[in-house]
Amino acid sequence: MATNNNPQHSEGPVATAIEEQTAKLPSDLFLWIGVGFMAISAALQIAGKQKASNFVGHWPTNILIMGLYNKLVKLEGHD
Repeated sequence: MATNNNPQHSEGPVATAIEEQTAKLPSDLFLWIGVGFMAISAALQIAGKQKASNFVGHWPTNILIMGLYNKLVKLEGHD
């Protein structure tokens, strides 16, 4: 576990608990979920459901950012 480089600021108990639990998830899980939502969005677009496609099409970005955060927590640790 990495040391806290900024002792003036530390994580709260909720953030620490979330990071401990999400660090248990494999990093590629977020990648595959993101790719899956991209495929669903494409299928909805092909099916002519543009509004649903646009709605689902916004999810992969958020999922991939969560995966990036997960990876950083695994590599750098928390507090």
